[in-house]
Amino acid sequence: MNGLGTKSVETHRAEPADRPGHARSADGSPWASVKEQAMRMSVKVSGTRTEVGQPTWRSLYYVAGIGSIAFVLCLIAALVVDFIAPPPVHGGAETLVFIAAHKAPYVLEQVLWILPNVFAVLVFVALFIALSPVNKSLALIGSLFGGLSWAMFLAIPVTSRGSLTLVYLSDQYMVATTPERDRFAIAAEAIVAENNTPAIVAVLSAAGILLISFVMTRGVLPRAIGWLGVVTGALGMLSEALRHVAPAFYSGYGILLWAWFVAVGVALIMLGRRTPRLSAPDARTVLPPTE
Repeated sequence: MNGLGTKSVETHRAEPADRPGHARSADGSPWASVKEQAMRMSVKVSGTRTEVGQPTWRSLYYVAGIGSIAFVLCLIAALVVDFIAPPPVHGGAETLVFIAAHKAPYVLEQVLWILPNVFAVLVFVALFIALSPVNKSLALIGSLFGGLSWAMFLAIPVTSRGSLTLVYLSDQYMVATTPERDRFAIAAEAIVAENNTPAIVAVLSAAGILLISFVMTRGVLPRAIGWLGVVTGALGMLSEALRHVAPAFYSGYGILLWAWFVAVGVALIMLGRRTPRLSAPDARTVLPPTE
């Protein structure tokens, strides 16, 4: 009878490590602790896969979110300056004379048109980091189209409302003799013509918004902002291509563009708030809510 009882107890206490799906921990105990399992795996933090204990993209989300809102504020300020002292959009000589008489507001307006391009590039970088777990390929394509397009605006010396290059030409025009002024006026006329020519890079920037926003409709950031971006990007591609044929479309695109950047800025700041500074060794860490 004692032998039978001993056999029953031994059968009941079968080694747990022999059961499927279980493993011993480093110290030899039959069950691996949750902490040890978490330290051996990658955890998902704020939509991105980060190694345990490594810095997250929290600061990038904050900076890009603030930059996205600053993007819109700079453009609004540029419009205010433009309303106070609107520059000519035709005529090289007329433009150079205007700049000489309104140099300070003209330079300020051009800087306010150019500076936001830096913020836009940063926004697309942050969106790629945040949305890559949803669809890495499409997020990369959208970020390249959007980010590189805005970066190329920095290399193009025109803003559609003028150019800082014209400031130099204006200075030379005002001190030149009458026969010499013609060449400066002709050079200014070429820049004015470029200002009034639709740019392919502007169409690509709208395409970038469309693609990255389509990924956004799948999660991580609020889906409503994603659909707003889809509409904005689609209208933007049409508006930039037909800018001088259908200016009403371009005005509508401008309003939607500002609304999208402000909404994305707020969403990135909120994403930064719920992203820890370091990835925590907690296997229960999950993706943030998408709505």
